[in-house]
Amino acid sequence: MALARIARSGLRRSVGGNGSFSHEKGMFSEEVWTHKFSLLHHENAAAHGNQSYLSSIKTLNYMSIWSRGIRTTPHQQFPNAARVLEESESEYEEPRYAGLEATKPGEKPRVVVIGTGWGACRFLKGLDTKIYDVVCISPRNHMVFTPLLASTCVGTLEFRSVAEPVSRIQSSLATDPNSYFYLASCIGIDTNKHEVYCETVSNGGLPQEPHQFKVAYDKLVIAAGAEPLTFGIKGVNENAFFLREVYHAQEIRKKLLLNLMLSQNPGISEEEKKRLVHCVVIGGGPTGVEFSGELSDFIMRDVQDQYTQVKDYIKVTLIEANEILSSFDIGLRQYATKHLNKCGVSLMRGVVKEVHPKKIVLNDGTVVPYGLLVWSTGVGPSQFVKSLHLPKSPGGRIGVDEWLRVPSVEDVFAVGDCAGFLEQTRRPVLPALAQVAERQGKYLVGLFNKKIGKPIGGKALNMKDISLGDPFVYKHLGSMASVGRYKALVDLRQSKDAKGISLAGFLSWLIWRSAYLTRVVSWRNRFYVAVNWATTLVFGRDNSRIG
Repeated sequence: MALARIARSGLRRSVGGNGSFSHEKGMFSEEVWTHKFSLLHHENAAAHGNQSYLSSIKTLNYMSIWSRGIRTTPHQQFPNAARVLEESESEYEEPRYAGLEATKPGEKPRVVVIGTGWGACRFLKGLDTKIYDVVCISPRNHMVFTPLLASTCVGTLEFRSVAEPVSRIQSSLATDPNSYFYLASCIGIDTNKHEVYCETVSNGGLPQEPHQFKVAYDKLVIAAGAEPLTFGIKGVNENAFFLREVYHAQEIRKKLLLNLMLSQNPGISEEEKKRLVHCVVIGGGPTGVEFSGELSDFIMRDVQDQYTQVKDYIKVTLIEANEILSSFDIGLRQYATKHLNKCGVSLMRGVVKEVHPKKIVLNDGTVVPYGLLVWSTGVGPSQFVKSLHLPKSPGGRIGVDEWLRVPSVEDVFAVGDCAGFLEQTRRPVLPALAQVAERQGKYLVGLFNKKIGKPIGGKALNMKDISLGDPFVYKHLGSMASVGRYKALVDLRQSKDAKGISLAGFLSWLIWRSAYLTRVVSWRNRFYVAVNWATTLVFGRDNSRIG
């Protein structure tokens, strides 16, 4: 910074030499005065040993040079020099962001929602846009119906069947002139200024990358979701596929079909064929089990008919450190284990030590070669959530109180996988489930419409005198999981240790399909899902590799 200041003062001095003669006398006399004043201060400093005198000399000299440059060289006479000075000064200023400024008196309060997951979309769907303007910020423009995502990997469903554009969920984002959807990632939040800072997701489509902007808010709802847990294991991010987004399912499908076709090429050794068509799933939760079940269905019905040369080589292995489906009833876990073994899925107990491009190594030294590796070991706080200077719950999520508010700051709420109850609430951190996020979104939008949205209550810093009523209470509705071959598990207990109805088999599969068909986001998606299921039943799965 000191060098930059010297350069700037030198520039001003050199520019000043081009001024008119009428200023030269003033310049000379000022230099003499400054020189004498500096000598006087040097003498005082030497006499008294006071270093503050020496530091003041630099300031006075710098200020006199600055004033001399301004007087002798008006900026309008030398526009290039003025531009250089402005640019050099701006290096030390805070970055300026374009974007939406704070709402004015008389305008509707602005609610900013970060994310398009279950919690965010349930909130957006119910928000009364007669009371609020809404801005949604997310790197994806759709909601994913995650319970059916595994079915898209093998062609049981099309990808569009599980995705619903956010503008269909909340039409104001497309029709209201003061409501917006921004395809961007949130990179920071200033809770004092009530501003969110964003970076556009454009993949090189804009002339200036990265493009950053800000959005001022009256109320902020953080529903940014979570990231897959890798436990710091070497090689997971580079070699494994996750299953949380539509593009994850697309990549898995392309890799699976590619390996099937490559394994049929001439000259491929027996060992390499086995590796190429060996599908390994890490994690025995509902996602891992359902994906394994879908794969076994695909192998038994479609691969046997369409890839006859390698049908005896393809294999599915599910690796879990403990028991699969640990949150389900013990009887259902035993049923799932037997059924998966019957369908050709090999179950292994082990902990992954490291992942290589063509093999994984377990803690006991076992080496497992693979052609496709799917990682499904749960989720944890994202890097964005970790970076926020907000209170955290046990586990690192954003800490909230009983009303889903972030208590240490004004006008900020959090729902879904990124939020957890603070320890002082004496409530457990809820599991990262779709039904938890959806019900939190439903509860919070009720507060916004009925409580917070009262006159001026929706504006920033106007919630102190508002009673929010009953706190959020979560009641578990049960769990379901498909295990393949028209079989599923239905566990209607409210907790792991409670008593309740538990079903397994074909009837459970009918309940599973009926429940998810009714829970799909829109009638459009329900139609797609029903048609896809019927098409697969009659004609089998589509094995075209596109892209």
